[in-house]
Amino acid sequence: MNGFIVTGTDTGIGKTVFAAALAAALGATYWKPIQAGLDDGSDGETAAALGVRHRTPEAYRLATPCSPHRAAELDGVAIDADRLALPAGNRPLVVEGAGGVLVPVTRELLFADLFARWQLPAILVARTELGTINHSLLSLEALRARGVPVRGIAFVGEGNADSEATIATIGRVERLGRLPRLDPLTADTLAAAFAAHFDVEALRA
Repeated sequence: MNGFIVTGTDTGIGKTVFAAALAAALGATYWKPIQAGLDDGSDGETAAALGVRHRTPEAYRLATPCSPHRAAELDGVAIDADRLALPAGNRPLVVEGAGGVLVPVTRELLFADLFARWQLPAILVARTELGTINHSLLSLEALRARGVPVRGIAFVGEGNADSEATIATIGRVERLGRLPRLDPLTADTLAAAFAAHFDVEALRA
């Protein structure tokens, strides 16, 4: 199995947009193992609208937009970690987590624990706004403490050269690039921005 885990420093930071851009650029299969919150559509549907051609259905679709452990309890669902094994396939795989690194999947299992089982390299997505240094460094420490291989960090938002360089240096992590906020956000504008700001061939290697 080859591919990437896409995780983030928080929720609502642009992780799905980045994951969609990465999957589309690599011709990869996109998989969101747990979707929590359905009123505004799923992240998989967003990824498809942004150019992703290959998707694997979620293992769990939960109604409430909150941490999966609680969303499952509210839905009366028991999440079985055995259902969260990586799906087989011939394409690279881009797996998007929910929220941040330490979001609970159950009351005994965190997303970072799943990442450690899967052993795909993780890309940490971080926004460039105030607070990102602390959130990014803590997330990197949590991943490494569990033996999760880290491929690099991707920023989303307006450029902040000092914060980005500080995180890369102190966190000992490769800065992969920065995805600007796009208006309009379409499959075409996203593909163009990703190609302009990230080295797709290096990510393929």
